[in-house]
Amino acid sequence: MASDGGSPRPWAALLKEVSRSFHLTLRVLPRSVRRPIGLAYLLARATDTVADAASLPVDLRRRTLESLRARILDETALLPRLEPFQGEAPEITAGERRLMNRLTEALEALDRTQAFEKACIRSVLETITGGQILDLDRFGGTRPGQGVVALPDAAALDDYTYRVAGCVGAFWTRVCRARLFPTARIDEDDWLADGIRFGKGLQLINILRDLPRDLEAGRCYLPQDELARAGLEPADLRDPSVEPRLRPIHDAWRRRAESHLEAGWDYVRRIPAGQLRVRLACAWPILIGLRTLDRLREPGILDPARRIKVSRSEVRGILWATLWRLPFPGLWDGLFEAHRRRPGVR
Repeated sequence: MASDGGSPRPWAALLKEVSRSFHLTLRVLPRSVRRPIGLAYLLARATDTVADAASLPVDLRRRTLESLRARILDETALLPRLEPFQGEAPEITAGERRLMNRLTEALEALDRTQAFEKACIRSVLETITGGQILDLDRFGGTRPGQGVVALPDAAALDDYTYRVAGCVGAFWTRVCRARLFPTARIDEDDWLADGIRFGKGLQLINILRDLPRDLEAGRCYLPQDELARAGLEPADLRDPSVEPRLRPIHDAWRRRAESHLEAGWDYVRRIPAGQLRVRLACAWPILIGLRTLDRLREPGILDPARRIKVSRSEVRGILWATLWRLPFPGLWDGLFEAHRRRPGVR
């Protein structure tokens, strides 16, 4: 990986393989921020691959995460053995294996990164890996088809969404501010707070969308105390027939996610008008997130056979809607409300 400039072509295909839609966001970003943000994403995907390799022992994953975090934070630290995560573990995709095989290159690229970006990348990865280790401590003993462990309360869920995604909003904000519009007049504290909420909202959507899959793996990110007040145990959620009892809890968190995305749209509106690429890069995940929230209003939130996904044609529609409205401030500002709830959706 080059020591400066944009995201080099050899990494573009790998980023596309290991991300769902983030590669679209990365491609549209200005070159001056594309490399550090892309590098941070690859490192986070690598640590996530380690954390999620459920067929490998929990203590191995935890030790590897701790060692990998130490290597990210200190270039003199030793890289842990990665062979178990480069092989044929069933939950590791081909793209993730390629990433793990090239992780040394990514770490060397981090070592060569300019001091400001390096400090930002290290800070956000320290927070992310801390959340991943905490997740392993909470859920590491669970087994598919056996018991289900839930987060204790709303504070734990809010903390988790900050550790794995809200901190990314802060990282993104600091890098873009410093490298693209350092002198623009922006209320720093409010903008940073909205950036954190932006990240939290996207993670909450992931949690709600992936609820049946997480339950099968023995994890429940919905708070146990809220479930208990509804007369539910975490394991009860494996039965789709309890959906009516879960709905008030699920809908409250869906509304929380939508509120976070609304803060994210305020974040987008504060981006200087001349920063068209950054506006697009931030708008796309928000509008795609709103479409996903629409799907979560529909029945079947506990159905493990149901795949909640925004179609490619819908994504193309969102991209077009943002592109043609971008030169018109009034139409651009109204995009969030226009996508908040589609006709006919409850």
